[in-house]
Amino acid sequence: MTKEISISKKLEERVKELSCLYEVSSAIRKHSDSVSETLEEICSITKRAWLFPEHAIVQLEFEDYNIFTSTIPVNSVFQQSNIMLFNESKGVIKVYYNTDKLANAHFLEEEQKLLNKIAIEISEFFERRENVKKEELLKRSAERNDRLSILGEITAGIAHELNTPLGNILGFAELIKSSTKENQTQKDSEKIIKAAIYSRDIVKKLMFFACEMPHHREVIQIKPIIDQALNLLTPNLQKARISYNFTIDDPALEAQIDTIQLTQVLFNILINAIYVSPVGSLINIEVSSYTDHFILEIKDEGPGIPEHLKSKIFQPFFSTKPVGEGSGLGLSVVHGIIKSHHGEIITFDNTPTGTVFQIKLPLKL
Repeated sequence: MTKEISISKKLEERVKELSCLYEVSSAIRKHSDSVSETLEEICSITKRAWLFPEHAIVQLEFEDYNIFTSTIPVNSVFQQSNIMLFNESKGVIKVYYNTDKLANAHFLEEEQKLLNKIAIEISEFFERRENVKKEELLKRSAERNDRLSILGEITAGIAHELNTPLGNILGFAELIKSSTKENQTQKDSEKIIKAAIYSRDIVKKLMFFACEMPHHREVIQIKPIIDQALNLLTPNLQKARISYNFTIDDPALEAQIDTIQLTQVLFNILINAIYVSPVGSLINIEVSSYTDHFILEIKDEGPGIPEHLKSKIFQPFFSTKPVGEGSGLGLSVVHGIIKSHHGEIITFDNTPTGTVFQIKLPLKL
């Protein structure tokens, strides 16, 4: 008779286990768009499946979620199972008994197995959600890349078409300036020349932004490249009445770099730094070398970048300069060059004021 009761009890527990898992699966399907509702129902289902459901208290923790079926008692016993996310423990589900109310509180071996299965169901629920997010991000990324590719082709075509008329404008303006002695005509010609040169510079940046430019990367010393860029920009610094300080911990530092492209990076960032720096301020250029990479930091003492603009500064055609003073392509070109060198570029606030552009580049590609 006792054996029959034991078999009957085991069968009852088995039915309860299967019912519990079915209900958990149903809850996941029913509330697939609401994580909190899903987890709350799973906790309620789990509570009902235990040997003493009226005394069982279920807690489920996962990242920002922390759900209880009731208050956790001070004096208690519990069993638990970890909730994994791609083989990493991210949470836990626990079942408690209040030992003050249930003197003979204990758990069955089958209940631990059931709790483990519930934890697996929860883990798979969150993994599916993460996979959906990743698929959506990949889809958006692919769509964005397609749009950028089309934009690149259009931009390259426009830039190519503009080169010829700009060359003609520049040539004729220089011819008019050299062939006339009338003061106003010379001034007007000079304005045309400056505007044409500015437009041609934008076209060059457009072509660089739009096309995969050829690279000529060779192992070369970094210090001479920076020295040359600073020497070329000395008139700009003097005109703005700004000084600079250049330090490098290893003057013999070498890296596999495209010299022209690194110079363009330095020019774009330094010209921006000069533009925003107040009279009498200092621009610091610091290079630190490491085992497999080096870090270049350019620090100005300007007003800094407003928080709401920090995420936009590397976007093409974004500029805070007045119309006619900036194309909005300089920093996007910088970003493209650094990425093509397998590097990273970030910005953060300088102390006490200003902006730091930090560039991390590998020594060898």
